[in-house]
Amino acid sequence: MTSGHHAPVDQQIEPLDDAPAALDAPQGETPSSAIVTDRERTRALFAEMAALPPESPRRQEIRSELVQTHLPLVEYLARRFRNRGEPHDDLVQVATIGLIKAIDRFDVERGVEFSTYATPTIVGEIKRYFRDRGWAIRVPRRLQELKMSLAKATSELSQQYGRAPTVSELADHLGMSEDEILEGLESANAYSTISLDTPETDDADALAVADTLGNIDEALEGVEYRESLKPLLEKLPPREKRILLLRFFRNMTQSQIAAELGISQMHVSRLLARTLARLREGLLADQ
Repeated sequence: MTSGHHAPVDQQIEPLDDAPAALDAPQGETPSSAIVTDRERTRALFAEMAALPPESPRRQEIRSELVQTHLPLVEYLARRFRNRGEPHDDLVQVATIGLIKAIDRFDVERGVEFSTYATPTIVGEIKRYFRDRGWAIRVPRRLQELKMSLAKATSELSQQYGRAPTVSELADHLGMSEDEILEGLESANAYSTISLDTPETDDADALAVADTLGNIDEALEGVEYRESLKPLLEKLPPREKRILLLRFFRNMTQSQIAAELGISQMHVSRLLARTLARLREGLLADQ
């Protein structure tokens, strides 16, 4: 199986707007040809295949046509895993295996678009490929097992919601804290190493990884503050902790928080200001 050339789609095509939002590429990154498919044709093919006996030669023809029609989706999802040390063609082949599995398991009577169903299946196959390649950095078994549980939970919830699950949804599903979920997600960075000569993007004139070393990493800039805040947060009363959670992690307004806690919006505002001032003083005292 090779990635090959995409078969032309000469029926009407529509944007693939029902793929999970977590897989959306930044504006300008994803060409329209990579995220389009003939939905009506897809539905008709699945309906026809469902009516055929298992031994019918036509089933294989339909299966092949469905694969060819959805190769743009395969290419698009494979590109989401670039810069992880694996050749793009290998990722395309792995993603194609995921597509075939999705085709074989799809039930047209479920009433969902095939692309919505197939996306988490394809992504799961790619992630399984990286997992099976082993961990480049020694990670505690507890985190490895947590990563596996997260992969399974993410796949299940993605199919249930039609989008990628949030950290809080994963935490509820697995019966864990949000901190534990974040720790497990961060452990994915230990999958593999790449050469310093590896280009940052697929562009011919892209900088090598080594050329970007020393650049400011926004994701790391807040680590010191986050770690310094942990002991300060632990000392807060339960109500103040809850207000911070609702305001900054669940993005609730002060009015919504007031309704949730059964207090006035003015009281929420005062508690929030007082709590933030207390945390700020604690951070400054540690410096």
